[in-house]
Amino acid sequence: MARRAIIAFLALLLIVGVPLLVVPWFGFGSPRGEAVTLTVDRGASLSAVSSDLEKAGLVDAPRQFLLLAKLLGGDAPIQAGTYKLVTGDAWRHYLRIMQEGRVERFSITIPEGMPSVLVAEKLRADTRLAGEIAVPAEGSLLPETYDFEPGEARAKVLARMQAARANALAELWPGRSARTVVKTPAEAITLASIVEKETGKAAERREVAGVYSNRLRQGMKLDADPTVIYPITGGKPLGRRIRRSELAADTGYNTYLKPGLPKGPIANPGRASIAAVLDPAPTDALYFVADGSGGHVFATTLAEHNANVQKWYALRRQRGEM
Repeated sequence: MARRAIIAFLALLLIVGVPLLVVPWFGFGSPRGEAVTLTVDRGASLSAVSSDLEKAGLVDAPRQFLLLAKLLGGDAPIQAGTYKLVTGDAWRHYLRIMQEGRVERFSITIPEGMPSVLVAEKLRADTRLAGEIAVPAEGSLLPETYDFEPGEARAKVLARMQAARANALAELWPGRSARTVVKTPAEAITLASIVEKETGKAAERREVAGVYSNRLRQGMKLDADPTVIYPITGGKPLGRRIRRSELAADTGYNTYLKPGLPKGPIANPGRASIAAVLDPAPTDALYFVADGSGGHVFATTLAEHNANVQKWYALRRQRGEM
């Protein structure tokens, strides 16, 4: 009689208990809730992770999760990292995400033309990173979006930015056209940094590079305002108009004072600006001035350029800027 009772109990458990046991594993009917961040330490056991899942509000029965993970979760180990999991999701999804190492990726974006002093400030301000860094050499970074893990050293992220710039230049340099005036990769970065600061329009980069290439080829001064500003602020915004005394100052960067390139980059140029100076537009233009719409109007003669400047001044006066 007792044996029959045990058999009946086991049969009932198979019919009723097991399905109930596995419901959270498959997530049947569970409403998905909010995202929760869970960090798995290197070498953490499945038992410890089960407990952490409970503390994070992701599972309500850590022993049940542990049992099901061992029975149904396969042999793949859990990988260390920070994960973004959603409450109410199937428990098997949690395990699979951690087994596959689908860690949450953090990123930081360096805009094209950002000077190194501001790059360093941006990295230091990101509390998800660790460690100290010095201001990197100007022009040594490639502006892009970079992924990182929480707690990663700022120096490691900075090194990836510098490696990306080195790789991009090494890739682009062999394909330079006969129109380029730069003789070395260093000159390419310097000229590209000026192009980057002079136009925010992607379609204008090669045209601006063509103008500066023509001026350099003819021994004309570049007359680029950003090169005057750079030694004053170290790359940060000036916030006022350039003074006459600053236009006359011999800083090594002032392209109003003498022809040729400044002594170094004034920002970190993006890939497109580097490509532009290595293959500038085939143009006869020697001048350009703002057109009031965020772009520029180009001219081949000084008389034409002066007329364009007067139009720009008239527009500024109309706007109340002068």
